[in-house]
Amino acid sequence: MPALEAAGHEPIPFTLPGMGADRADAAAVTLDDQVDAVVAALDEAAVDGSPVALVGHSGGGTVIGVVTDRRPELVARAVYVDSGPLAEGGSINDELPIEEGVIPLPDWGFFEEEELAGLDPAALDAFRARSIPTPAHVANDAVHLGDERRWTVPTVVVASTMSSELLQQLIAKDHPYVREIAKLHQVRYIDLPTGHWPQFSRPADLGAAIVDALS
Repeated sequence: MPALEAAGHEPIPFTLPGMGADRADAAAVTLDDQVDAVVAALDEAAVDGSPVALVGHSGGGTVIGVVTDRRPELVARAVYVDSGPLAEGGSINDELPIEEGVIPLPDWGFFEEEELAGLDPAALDAFRARSIPTPAHVANDAVHLGDERRWTVPTVVVASTMSSELLQQLIAKDHPYVREIAKLHQVRYIDLPTGHWPQFSRPADLGAAIVDALS
C-alpha cells in the first residue's frame, strides 16, 4: 500500500465475499459471487473514466481473470502475483480438504518447500493466526469465460515461486496451468524470487514490483 500510494496510485484493498464479516455464510459463497463483487467494485471505480488495474494473488488471480473476461473494456491492466488467469473449465484447486463447506489453511506439510521460501517460523505462526478459510465453492467451481477481448488486456505476471523462465517453458509445452497466459497479446514478467506469499516474505519488494507493473 505505501509503495502504491507513493507512486500516485489509489489502491483499493478488497475483501472477497465469504472472507470478511460474512464468513459465517462462507459455505454458500461461489466463485461467481466473488467475481460479481469485484465486477461491481470495478464498475464503480471506473465510472469517472479513470483507468483501473486489477491485482490478484494466488486464487485471487483466477477471480481477476474472470472479471477481466466480464469487463475487458474497463481493465487497464491485469497484474497476477504468483498466479495467472485460468482457461475455460479450470478450477483454483479441487484437491484441498473441505471442512463444513470451507477450506482451512492446510498443514505446512501440504506445501512444497519452495512455496514457503522466505517465511521463518515466526512468520508462519503469524500467517496461520491471520488465515481465513476459503469458501469451498470458490476453490472448486469451474471457470467460465466468453469474451476473447480479455486476451488484449495488458498483463503483468509477478513470478515468485516459479521463475518467468520456467513459466515460459510450461507455455512451450502447452501446460494447462499457463494455457490462458499463452493467449495473451501483451504480457510482461517480473521475477521476484521468493515463495508463494511475497506479501509476507518480501512485502517492500512486492510493492515495488506492482508499481513497476503499473508503469
